[in-house]
Parts: sequence; structure tokens; C-alpha cells
Amino acid sequence: MPNPVRGRRAPVLAVCCLSVLLVSLDVTILNVALPSMQRSLHSSVSGLQWTLDAYTIVLASLLPLAGATADRVGRRRVFQLGLVLFTGGSALCSLAPTTSWLVAFRTVQAVGGSMLTPVAMAILVNTFTAPRERARAIGVWGAVVGLSMAAGPVLGGVLVESAGWRSVFWLNVPTGVAALALTALFVPESRAPTARRADPVGQLLLIVLLGTLTYAIIEAPGEGWTAPPIVACLMVAAGALAAFVPYENRRAEPLIEPRLFRSAPFSGATATAVLAFGALSGFLFTNTLYLQRVVGLSAMGTGLHLLPMAVLSLVCPPLSGRIVGSRGPRIPLMLAGAGIVASGVLGVAVTRSAHPSDILLYVTYALFGLGFGFVNAPITYTAVSGMPSAQAGVAAAVAATSRQIGSSLGIAVIGAAVAAGARPTAWWIIAGCGAAVLVLGTVTSGRRANAERVAAHDGFCVRSTPGRAGRGAAG
Repeated sequence: MPNPVRGRRAPVLAVCCLSVLLVSLDVTILNVALPSMQRSLHSSVSGLQWTLDAYTIVLASLLPLAGATADRVGRRRVFQLGLVLFTGGSALCSLAPTTSWLVAFRTVQAVGGSMLTPVAMAILVNTFTAPRERARAIGVWGAVVGLSMAAGPVLGGVLVESAGWRSVFWLNVPTGVAALALTALFVPESRAPTARRADPVGQLLLIVLLGTLTYAIIEAPGEGWTAPPIVACLMVAAGALAAFVPYENRRAEPLIEPRLFRSAPFSGATATAVLAFGALSGFLFTNTLYLQRVVGLSAMGTGLHLLPMAVLSLVCPPLSGRIVGSRGPRIPLMLAGAGIVASGVLGVAVTRSAHPSDILLYVTYALFGLGFGFVNAPITYTAVSGMPSAQAGVAAAVAATSRQIGSSLGIAVIGAAVAAGARPTAWWIIAGCGAAVLVLGTVTSGRRANAERVAAHDGFCVRSTPGRAGRGAAG
């Protein structure tokens, strides 16, 4: 399908950004509502973790399938279905009578969400084909994520205090309906020229891997790492991983394309996404509970204290996108890693007290917002810019999957530290994630790594020729 004419690019970008606002706003609003949900539903800390991780696990498991399906059957069609499921799932979440029902309805949301982020990014990649324009569009995309962080805590605080925690899900319904209408009006249909086959075995192995690993991490602090269910889950997760990698390598059209990882920048971007979003999810989980349960703030007060982080997460992505477009991803990645490290180290000292200095808290949160604000544009740009447009959905889905894997593991690992009463440990984990981002950004964004990215692109182009495609090579 041809790209939309230039006059329709702005509406397409707006629709795609509205979808990511829908998904991202749900995360930040929900974190502020956690203590209220805990009191209303009589939930444990692990129950709160499952409320968040049920969403991220299902999302991470289905993102590659959604991206490949959208490339095959039509991106607009899958995008619209995702909006319907996400909006309907949000309405069901607002009616949940127990934690178990809430977790179940969150999985419905996740099925819909899996069809939004990677598909919207594939639509953007096929709409903005010039590298500089694409980088700027991705910067706007990142700014919307920042906007959700800026608006989410405050808006969540207002909703929770005025109408209760269920109201945070009501907001998704009119937003989803508006996105559906705009998609029908402005988004053109597009698909990859060569259809990819389904990979049910790979899909099942991925779900088993993520589900059992996350269960073990969340439940181990209560049951013990040597408890039979925990040991069994870890063994199943290891077996699923051991089977998944060679199985995907043998397939002509795998669920997750192994050749993507021959590119050092792509592999680095994937690992960086896991680390950065693990730090983000752990940061939000830790601090919303700390500010409300330890410091004694209201939901509104919590949102206002998190505002420095949110504002910088809004301001920095467009700047990051411009730097990526003109100078490459190294500088934003190094700034991202340095900001998250500084926030983690300062957070260890500041949050030891139940009466912390507000100024030091604001500085800590601002440093995290600075770091996270610079990380998203280079991750997304690196993940999709080195691959041919026919693979845009798959590459974007892998990048989005890595974010969700990071989120689920961050909630599980850092949440386990919080549940055990080891709040400084949670901050040290965040600092460690930032240090790893700093190292990866330095190592995987140099000239040699960029040459490997070009080689990986050329490898795709060679194997994507019609003669090869006829023999089952990935298109």
C-alpha cells in the first residue's frame, strides 16, 4: 500500500499517539490507585503485583503475534480490534468485585493492548519513511508517553479521591471510542507484501516462560525460594527458554526473528528497553506505596510529588528524538543511564526516612524523569530503523515486547524487595538498571555497531527476495 499523502501524516500521527496515551496513562493512573485498591479489595502486596503483571505478561506474550498478524492481515484492522478489546476490558475492570476478577479483566485489556503499541509504531514507520522525519515522529510519540506520566499521577489522584479507584478505568472508555472513530477516518490500511505464518508452538513457549518466571519471582518471598511450586516454576521456565531458542532458530518464519539480534544496536536496544522499563515499573510501584503507606500522603499528594519525574519525562523525549535524528542514539542513551543511576543512588539515602526532605525527593524523582525521558526515542528508532519496512511490525513488536518483559520483571523483582521490607535494595536495583543502560548505550552505538546494523539490514534484504520468499523465508 502507498504511504498516505503528506497532508494526512499529522492525523495519522495523532491517532497513533492517542493509542499510546490510552495504554500509558492506564499504567501511571493505576499505580497511584494501588493503595486504595488494596484497602477496597483487601489485597496483599503480591495481589497488587499480579494486578500489574497479569497485564504486562499477557501483553509481552502476545505482542510478537499481534505485530506479525497486523503485517499479514492489515494493520488498521488489527489496531481497531485492539481498541475495542482494550476499551471493553477497561469497562470490565471498573466493575471487578475482587482482586481475582480484576486480574482476569486486566488480561482482557492486555489482549487489546498487544494490538495497539506495536501496530501503531508499524503504521508510523510506514507513514514517515525519511529518517529525520521518522526520528521526529518518534520523539512526538515519546512525548506522549511523557504526557501520560505527567498527567497520570495527578489525574489519578483527583479521580481516586473524588470518585474512587474504579474511576481510573472509566477514563479509558471515551478515549478508546474517540480513537476508534479517528482511526476509521484517517488511518489507511497497510500490510507487509509477504505474509508470515503463525507460530503457535513459539507463542505457547513464550507464554509459559514469562508466566512461570514471573510467578516464581512474585511468590518466592512469601513461599521461599526452595518451596516446591517455586522450584517447579523455575525449572519449567528454564525448560521453556531452552526449547524456545533452538525452535525459533529452525523456523523459516519464527515468532521472534533471531536474525534481528545479529545487529548489535538492535540487541542493545532490546536489552536497554528491558532494563529501563524494569526500572520505571519498579520506581512507580515502590514510590506510590512509599509515599502513601510510609510518608502518609494522599493519592493527590502522591501525584504531585511524582510530578517532577513526570514533567521531565514529557519534556525530554522530543529533545531526545532530535538528538537521535541529528547525532545518533549514543548521547541520549548515556544521558538516560546517568540520570537513572543518579536517581537510584540518591533514592537509597532519601527514602530511608518516613519524613524525607521534599526538595531531595523532588530532585530524586526529577533525575529519574530525566533519565527515562531520554531513553525511549533511541530504543524505538534503533529497533525499527535498521530493518526493511516489511519487517516493521515484527521489529516494533520485539521492541515493545522487551518493554513489557522489563515492566513485568521490574514489578516482580523490585516489588519482591518492597514486600520483604528492603526499600534500599529496590533503589539499588534501579541504580543497577541505569548503570547497565549507560554501558549498553556506550558499547552498542558506536561505528562498529552501526556497521553491524547495516549488515543485518542487508541480510534481511537478501533473504526477503521473492525467490527466497517462495521457499518460506521470512518476508
